[in-house]
Amino acid sequence: MVLAASAHSDVWTFLFQLLVLLAGALLVGMLFERFRQSAILGYLIAGMLLGPGVFNVIDSDSGVPVIAELGVSLLLFAIGLEFSARRLIKLGPAAGIGGMLQVLITLSLGALICLLFSFDLKASIAVGATVALSSTACVLRLLVDRAEIDSVHGRTALGILLFQDVAVVPLVLLVSTLAGDGGIASMGITLAKALGLIVALIGVFLVLAKYILPSVMKQLSLARDRELLVLLAIVLAIGSAVSAHALDLSPALGAFLAGMMLAESPFATQIRSDIGGLKIIFITLFFASVGMLGDPFWIAANWPSVLVLTSLILVGKAGIITVIALIFRLPLRHALASGIVLAQVGEFGVVIGGIALDSNLISEDIARLMISSILVTLLATPMLVKIAVPAGDWIQRRLFPEKDSNKSQDTLVEDEKDLVLIVGFGPSGQRVTEELQSHETISPLVVDINPNNIDLARSMGLNAVLGDAANLDFLIHHGIARARAFVVTIPDHRTSIRIVESVRTLNDGVAIIVRARYHTFVDELDRAGATITVDEEYLTGSQLKQTMSDVLADQPDNNIKAT
Repeated sequence: MVLAASAHSDVWTFLFQLLVLLAGALLVGMLFERFRQSAILGYLIAGMLLGPGVFNVIDSDSGVPVIAELGVSLLLFAIGLEFSARRLIKLGPAAGIGGMLQVLITLSLGALICLLFSFDLKASIAVGATVALSSTACVLRLLVDRAEIDSVHGRTALGILLFQDVAVVPLVLLVSTLAGDGGIASMGITLAKALGLIVALIGVFLVLAKYILPSVMKQLSLARDRELLVLLAIVLAIGSAVSAHALDLSPALGAFLAGMMLAESPFATQIRSDIGGLKIIFITLFFASVGMLGDPFWIAANWPSVLVLTSLILVGKAGIITVIALIFRLPLRHALASGIVLAQVGEFGVVIGGIALDSNLISEDIARLMISSILVTLLATPMLVKIAVPAGDWIQRRLFPEKDSNKSQDTLVEDEKDLVLIVGFGPSGQRVTEELQSHETISPLVVDINPNNIDLARSMGLNAVLGDAANLDFLIHHGIARARAFVVTIPDHRTSIRIVESVRTLNDGVAIIVRARYHTFVDELDRAGATITVDEEYLTGSQLKQTMSDVLADQPDNNIKAT
C-alpha cells in the first residue's frame, strides 16, 4: 500500500514538472515570438531557467527527457511522411556521400585540434565525435516552418542530417570502445551487427509498406474512421521508435523510416496534420529538456572559453559542409546556405559527450565547456537558418558578381499561377473545376475526404489531395497563404462553417465562395467569413421560376391544363 502511494505521488510529481515546463516554454516562447524571434529559443531558455542550473524546478533525473525523445521521433515521423523512398533517392550523392564525408572530416579535424591542445588521443577522438553531429530536430523544424525543406539547401541539409542519424550508432560504439569496453575487433563486430540490424529494419518496413499497410488502408475511410487513422499513425510512429531502440539503433531513424512507409499512401498529408498537436507538445518538451542541460552561471563565469569554442565550432562546421557541397557542384550560394544551416552541434552530441564523461575520457570541466558551447550553438541556430540564404547570396555576389546575373536554373522560379482550392469534388465541384481549367493563369487544387473523388479528379488531370480542409496544418501545407480563392462545394453547412473559419484565420484576404444548401444557413456562413455565399434554394427557385416562365410562353393555356 505504501509502495502504491509512493508510485502515485511520483506520477503527480512528474505531471507537475511537465506542467511547469510546458507553461514556462509557453510564456518565454510567446515573449520571443512577440519580438519576431523563433519560439525555439524560448523553449531552450525556459528549460535552462527551470532546470538544475537555475531554479531547479525540474529534476534532471525526471522522466521529461524520455518523453522529449518521443518528440524527436514524432518530428522525424512527420518529416518521413513528406519523403517517399523515390524522393529520398533524388536527394543525390551530396546527401549520402556528402553526409559521410562531413562526419569523418569534422571528427578528424576536431580530434586534431584537441591533440594540438595536448589532449590524449582517446579524448581527442571522443571530442571530435561529439561535435560531428548537427541537430536534426532543430534544423528540420525551422526549415519546415520557413517552407525551405524543399529548397536546394533544405534538401542537402536533410540528406546530411539523415546520414548523421545513421552515424549515431557507430559513433556511440566508437566512444564506448575508446573507454575500454572492447578492442578494435570487438568494435568492428558490433558495428557490423548494427549495420545488419539497420538493413533488417528497413527490410521489415518495406514488407509492411508493400504488402500489409495497403490492405489496412483500404479498410479505412477518412470520413468514417478518422480516429483509427490517427491511432494507426501513432502506433507506427512510436512502435517504430521503440523497435529501433530495442535494437540499439536511433529511435528517430526508426520513426523516419515508418513515416516513409506511409508517404506513398493517400492519407499521408492528413496523418501529418492530425498528429500535429501531439508533435508540438513533445517537440516543445524536447527543446526545453535540452535547455535544462545548460548552467547560465557557469557560462557567464567562463564566457571567453565558451565563446571561443562556439565560434570555432560554427565557423569550422559551416566551412567543412560548404566545401563538401561545392565538391558535389552545388552553386556557391546554396553550398554556403547548407553549411550555415548545419553549423551547430546537435542533441546526440550531448549524448556522446555524456558517455565520454561517464567513461572518464574527458574531465568534468571539459564536458561542461562542451555542453555549454553545444547549447549556445543551438540557441544560435534559428538566426543561422534565417540568415543562411541571404548570406549565401551576398557572398556569391561579392565573390562572383559576373555570375550573379546568370543564376543557375535551380534558383530560377517560374511565375506561379494563381492557386484556387476547391473543397469537394461532387457535381458542384466538378462544374467549378471545368470553369477553372479554361483559365491558363489559374492552378486548381481539389481537396476531398473521399478517395474515390480524389482518384476521379486525378484521372481528369487535376491536382488533388486527400484531407480535411478545416485542419490548419493541412491548409498551411497546401498553400492557403498564397491562394487567390477558396471554393467550398460540400452540402454540410456545419463542416463548411469550420472550413471557412479555418481559412479566414490563416488568410484574411482570400476570396471564399461557399455553397449554402438551404437559405437559413446563409447568414451563418457570412458571419463565419465567407466572401460570397451561393444560396442553393434561391438559385433553384430562380431557375424554376425562369423555366416556368419559358414553358408558359411556349405553350397555350389549354395544353398546360391538359398536362
